[in-house]
Amino acid sequence: MLITIDTITNKGSRPEWLKAPAPVGDNYRNLKELVGRLKLHTVCESAACPNIGECWNHRTATFMILGNVCTRRCGFCNVQKGAPLEVDFDEPNRVAEAVEALQLRFAVITSVNRDDRKDGGAPQFAHTIRAIRERVPTCKVEVLVPDFQGSHASMDIVLEARPDILNHNTETVPRLYRNVRLGASYERSLEMLAYAKRRNPEIPTKSGLMVGLGETLDEVRGVMRDLRQSRVDILTIGQYLRPTLNHLPVIRHVHPSEFTELKREGMAMGFQHVESGPLVRSSYHAASHAGFGEAGDPVGELAATV
Repeated sequence: MLITIDTITNKGSRPEWLKAPAPVGDNYRNLKELVGRLKLHTVCESAACPNIGECWNHRTATFMILGNVCTRRCGFCNVQKGAPLEVDFDEPNRVAEAVEALQLRFAVITSVNRDDRKDGGAPQFAHTIRAIRERVPTCKVEVLVPDFQGSHASMDIVLEARPDILNHNTETVPRLYRNVRLGASYERSLEMLAYAKRRNPEIPTKSGLMVGLGETLDEVRGVMRDLRQSRVDILTIGQYLRPTLNHLPVIRHVHPSEFTELKREGMAMGFQHVESGPLVRSSYHAASHAGFGEAGDPVGELAATV
């Protein structure tokens, strides 16, 4: 069974390539029960991810740390906005328990933006990395971090916990930032990625882009070049899909052949890996991006769109 993603759009009927498996099956139900029992938040549901059926049936889940309420109001994201929740300091232990229960070999961790906190929630990332390592020493850990409002001190807290990959999404082209990433800065995102690489050159860096919001392909190529100049190693590119009528409209459904061409160009620019396709998301097949596993392996994408 397939379900059509992007159910709310200004573009009429959706193309065939924007279809994904329905969220059904024993693994899906078991993971939903585990998340509820451990009182964890999942971006799969909060951000209306199109890959929830595939990922949950492969025992991969996307968990958000630091609550499920974001302090920013990005025009593309379905995560709840408003006054943030209190920090749950036991949360890292429960995430580690989920990693162990799912027998994960690769975990991706992120959060909502926490601009209410001077440290941006960086210590919670570090605690979660260490909790996973203590409980499942063989598990590799990727972090998908916010920009921490440009704080190098916050980035240092995360890097000192030694994640296996440091990810921060650029999301879109500079011209569209005011509408797409309210409260963020393109230059600040690039600088934080470049700082992470300078601080710990041996840790691979990663970033993600959405297309279909009105950008041109030349603008996308410009962002790709900027990311390489910041020494980013891994790039993901996927189609923006409108979660509700309150979110930004889809301007264009990008054809799969264009994603293939962007992947080719990205590899020619020097990225170690480019994952490019209509349903690609930053954490989708994350282990295979970094050479830690193959698509469909039991990896945990403990992540959110930030």
